[in-house]
Amino acid sequence: MHGNGAQKDWDSFEGGLGSAMKQTGEGFSVAGRPLVDGGIARGRRRTVLRRSAAVSGSVAALAVIGLGGSYVTGGFGAAQHGGNGAAVGAQSTENAGTPEQQVFRTLAGLLPEGHISEQPGRGAGGAGKQKRPPAASVVYDDGHGKAAMSVALSRQNPDSKLNDDEFSCPDKNLNVYEACSATTLKDGSRLVLFKGWEYPDRREDTKWWYADLLTPEGYRVSVSEWNAPAEKGAPVSRPAPPLSLDRLEALARAEEWRPILASVPEPAEQTPAQPAPRGLSGDVILGRLTEQLPDGLTVKASGKQESEYAYVVVDDGRGKSFVQINVQPDMSDVEGDLFGSDTKVLADGTKVTTYQGPGEKGGKGVKTRQVDTMRPDGFRVVISAFNSANQSAAAGRKDPALTLAELQKIATSKVWRNN
Repeated sequence: MHGNGAQKDWDSFEGGLGSAMKQTGEGFSVAGRPLVDGGIARGRRRTVLRRSAAVSGSVAALAVIGLGGSYVTGGFGAAQHGGNGAAVGAQSTENAGTPEQQVFRTLAGLLPEGHISEQPGRGAGGAGKQKRPPAASVVYDDGHGKAAMSVALSRQNPDSKLNDDEFSCPDKNLNVYEACSATTLKDGSRLVLFKGWEYPDRREDTKWWYADLLTPEGYRVSVSEWNAPAEKGAPVSRPAPPLSLDRLEALARAEEWRPILASVPEPAEQTPAQPAPRGLSGDVILGRLTEQLPDGLTVKASGKQESEYAYVVVDDGRGKSFVQINVQPDMSDVEGDLFGSDTKVLADGTKVTTYQGPGEKGGKGVKTRQVDTMRPDGFRVVISAFNSANQSAAAGRKDPALTLAELQKIATSKVWRNN
């Protein structure tokens, strides 16, 4: 049996999978975070949002701006969208300071009355072509507890096919959340409003709410908030983030962002990437997985990624079991990092490792069974089953619905080599 090392390898494999990850330039990483932790392709949008609003450096933005250790919001006049002040972004940006300062001061003017402190952040600094979009990250207190908030402004191609993925709601079988809506507004803008948790498995009570807006011109405004002073590593300080989804939407749609967005360079034309090794589509994988399930299992739910991944939720009368499979056409370049001395080699040269034990990312009592296989040419299939309806749910049955032998039979089937 493979112990914790196998689970780590499984996480590494998932971390390198998916066209969404390839398209966002993440690439394969042996230490990558599993896609299922954030909900396969939907989770990539979460990463994009966080990356765009990431904090770099330890200098507080207030010190940069010269406002001292705290600041009272609502000091810039009347806002158009529900805040207590119109921000500098509504004025000429010619003498308004750096883009970071403009974002901070605009945010401060649009927020309801309260205090802002400890705002590490970054602007469009950087050398040469590595300039980053303007963003601000703040701690806001309206008198009911401190809350981390971030705003990121950027420009992107509004016609990109990636938008269909980024501006849609996560699959609830892969990502537990409270509420989500994905709509197209009257002006053609795409908007996602999301209420969820920082950790999908709810191991901490930190809530994460956001509004993500993309206009027909390609202007993107991403606003996030938490019910704690920091995204991670800080105790919850209030029952919920300070702004309702309606107010988050109003904040994202505020006209005050437009002058700052207009100063952000248009996105450079992307050089076509080298095509990845051809893999099976999610539709094909899902169909073939369903056909190979043992008798006595009823499929209650299913889902897929565009390519390389699919899942089913099955029930044999003893409770639901989540089963997921990854089919990767060529992983030979990382083979040495994945298969140890306890690997079994089949007659055709296929390497097989197995694992069964606690589900690392799951809820209370979750168990995992998995089989990891690689053909001699690097073609890899990994299948995993859980004793829960999804990875974030608590155990709903004693054991996963499929045995290791049944999982190995599916993983080593010849159907995966047929396009």
